[in-house]
Amino acid sequence: MTHDHDLVLRPTEAQRAAALAPPPGRTGGDLVVETLCSLGANTVFGLPGQRALALFDAVGRSDLRFIGLRTENNAGFAADAYGRMTGEAVPLLLSAGPAALMALPALAEAAAASAPVVAICAQVPVAGLGGGRRGHLSELRDQSASFREVVKSVHSARTPSQIPSVIAEAWESALTAPPGPVYVEIPEDVLREETVIPQVTGVDATPHELAPRPELTAVAAHWLENAARPVIIAGGGVIRSDAAGKLRLLAERVNAPVVTTYGGKGAFPWTHPLSLQSWLEDRHTTDFLEDADVLLVVGSGLGELSSNHHTFFPTGRVVQIEADLGKLESNHAALGIHADARLALQALLETVSEREDPTAPERVRLLLADIAARTTPGTPAPSPAQAPSPAPTQDPAPSPAPAPSPAPAPEHQLQLLASIRAALPPRSPSFWDMTALSYRAWSAFDPKHPNTMHSAQGAGGPGYAFPAALGAAVAEPGTPVLAVSGDGGAMYAIAELATAVQYDLDVTWLIVVDDGTGTEPTRPDFVALAASFGVPATTTTPQSLRADLTKALKTPGPSLVHLHP
Repeated sequence: MTHDHDLVLRPTEAQRAAALAPPPGRTGGDLVVETLCSLGANTVFGLPGQRALALFDAVGRSDLRFIGLRTENNAGFAADAYGRMTGEAVPLLLSAGPAALMALPALAEAAAASAPVVAICAQVPVAGLGGGRRGHLSELRDQSASFREVVKSVHSARTPSQIPSVIAEAWESALTAPPGPVYVEIPEDVLREETVIPQVTGVDATPHELAPRPELTAVAAHWLENAARPVIIAGGGVIRSDAAGKLRLLAERVNAPVVTTYGGKGAFPWTHPLSLQSWLEDRHTTDFLEDADVLLVVGSGLGELSSNHHTFFPTGRVVQIEADLGKLESNHAALGIHADARLALQALLETVSEREDPTAPERVRLLLADIAARTTPGTPAPSPAQAPSPAPTQDPAPSPAPAPSPAPAPEHQLQLLASIRAALPPRSPSFWDMTALSYRAWSAFDPKHPNTMHSAQGAGGPGYAFPAALGAAVAEPGTPVLAVSGDGGAMYAIAELATAVQYDLDVTWLIVVDDGTGTEPTRPDFVALAASFGVPATTTTPQSLRADLTKALKTPGPSLVHLHP
């Protein structure tokens, strides 16, 4: 009897011929590259180093597109953004020791944002592993231990034969919900060693689906359709699973208002009648959420920023859909559904009945009007018949930022955000550093579409915006990308102006002087510095920001706009 699996495992004549006559001179580095190509990779990020030269030589012999940045951390930020924009696993190639450790902050951000980065790091030769006493360049006693508490999973290959399976295993881990960064370690001599192993083809690394248990979605659907005041909190998991459409269908079916977390911005239309927008740090929103008799939390662990700094205490029933098992019920007791957001929302749509509630849009309108009255100086408290919906750039509640940021004034920040929103094309992605204007944008900026607004709020790493924007420009060529930085954070990434020029990436970098942050750093002449790289640059004012930024975004290639409020 012939079984189906026998047919699947039998090589074709072409595969057999290729296996029996592999090209000469191939190394372990070629096995890495062949495996990546077989898995569907076409772009890699990184920075060459001595221990990894065999790997980078193999990349040079391949069809892979290599994007080299000036520091490993920035290469990691670029890979993170590429993964966020495409939803694909993206290789990050690194050398050993300090070079690998330099990427840790970027991988921490990728972990917080569930970006599927596959970090492939070289190591010292096998004989030097584990001791830390042989004096090898870049030797660490246990390099992988530095990554184990940061990334989703750790993998190692110690022989050439292990390379294809180890990378495929890591690739699958990076893409399985919740996605995230993974670490692969391969010693230098294994990468350099010539191999007779046939060319790698047909590697399978299909991510596992994380479907909800039907008894849980049945209960959740029953609670929602019988609720008096249901509300939905949409987190970044909705964006990562491409579930914004399903979220909107569910919200409209049960007439539930929706607020998005900062990581979930764009998951629900900003101007929809049921949209509470992103005012999570406003006490009016906190009260509204606490008043819900059924609260559906999708793709969020309700962490510090999503819970108004842990001042939010729900009083009704809570349903939490979360792919990260460690975040399930980690902050609030709930009916926890361990599942991918898209699959769970689909299950609810197939189960829940329509719930009529003509009062829901009015309650949303009144809440937004209350926020506008409190946050906009001189605005009277609205009556139910007169309450206007606040503009997308109304001032949110003060946000405890990682560094004090009293200037520019809130009203001024809102004007700047309005100018940025008017200049930025609706489908263009924007990347925001940890800076005063970004903290305001978390609540007040309308992203227009899912997966178009990103920041390093997960791990709080400064210097994220510009290298991440470069990665997004690689992922979406022809689409202008915006990076927003303060003058301090910009200094972390200033070297990447060379990268932007080298690859002619369509990124506009808006650098805002953050006077009054308490640090008062010495800053360069950003316009002159950009010009030295051959990057068009201009100094702008709040009054001319919209026009200058519009012009820069329409100019092909990199550009810089320097704003001193």
